[in-house]
Amino acid sequence: MTHLRCSVSHCGTTLDLHDRALACPQCGNLLEVAIEPPGAEPRVLKQTWLERRMSADPRDVSGVWRFRELLPDSYGPQGVVTLGEGNVPLVRGQKTAAWAGLRNLSFKHLGWNPTGSFKDLGMTAGMTEAKFVGATAVACASTGNTAASLAAYAARAGVTGRVYLPAGQASVNKLAQALDFGAELVEIEGSFDDALNVLLEKADPSLYFLNSINPFRIEGQKTAMFELLEQLGWRVPDYLVVPGGNLGNSSAFGKAFIELKTYGFIEKVPRIIIVQASGANPLARMWTSGAQELEAVAQPETAATAIRIGNPRSWKKALQGVRFTGGRVMDVTDEEIGEAKTLIGRDGIGCEPASATTLAGLRKLVDSGEIDRDAEIVAILTGHALKDTDYIVKSRKR
Repeated sequence: MTHLRCSVSHCGTTLDLHDRALACPQCGNLLEVAIEPPGAEPRVLKQTWLERRMSADPRDVSGVWRFRELLPDSYGPQGVVTLGEGNVPLVRGQKTAAWAGLRNLSFKHLGWNPTGSFKDLGMTAGMTEAKFVGATAVACASTGNTAASLAAYAARAGVTGRVYLPAGQASVNKLAQALDFGAELVEIEGSFDDALNVLLEKADPSLYFLNSINPFRIEGQKTAMFELLEQLGWRVPDYLVVPGGNLGNSSAFGKAFIELKTYGFIEKVPRIIIVQASGANPLARMWTSGAQELEAVAQPETAATAIRIGNPRSWKKALQGVRFTGGRVMDVTDEEIGEAKTLIGRDGIGCEPASATTLAGLRKLVDSGEIDRDAEIVAILTGHALKDTDYIVKSRKR
């Protein structure tokens, strides 16, 4: 049976799937959903998933739930909280590829989800579980994207949504979304990490917690990789490049590739490259130094507010995925992010600043000779350009 387990392999602790714990009771590390081998062969499931795109069942319309054989699925068609998330395009880089010195660059734009960011993929799974266990109020700490997504899905589920935000640090666009969807806003002095600490330590224990340390959030987010490989005809790219903030996405993608390879859907995995902003780069520092433990950045600072996080809680999970795929972690400056964002816009694609770390990182790796110009690369864009219009306007006035 599918269950929760400690994400540290040598611990061995397991819990019931619907236990509301977020951390292992034995060692304190994060939990994950243990997905059992699917009952059908990979070739059969690949065809089933593709055929579901012609179905009107809400679970099949969703780009998350149509992959339900590799998800925790106790809910039935009426229990799923969905806004038709997923099913976002893979866009070929043109000016961006030339600028980075690459010949085979594509962008998986997760910003083209219902609320404008990748968070919707995890939120449909997390909110569905919250509804299943009878939660009447849900909460998250956020730099803005999680707040907007939680607010929308809470409204759909008919539960109270509450978001804890670092005062003055969230884009007004994201703040407006959370307000529009009816969430309760609590502003906290300090950073995202401070807001998360307040929520974990002082919030009402009856709240169902929906940050990415919730294992069901990771399950939803991992389906972006199932969809990506389906779009590529199940041809695995050489590299997958991901922005690094609280590292839930990186954790989810690593988990996806571990499961797909273990269960025979693919024979090789892409190398995962995580790119952080240099002012909020604890994992990149750890990687470069060879340290065994993460040292938090006390005062993270970057114009890419979505990844302005100094103490990412999912770093161990993310690092597991990087090591499993033979990837690496790096950082880029705000100036490099800004230049890359401009190019993504000039390619007619657009993204919020945090997403542009991927292109900025790629250019550095090509220039240094660490990535071959002919490598097949997919870069993840996590947020829509309209998530932070103030950044765009200010950058054009400089």
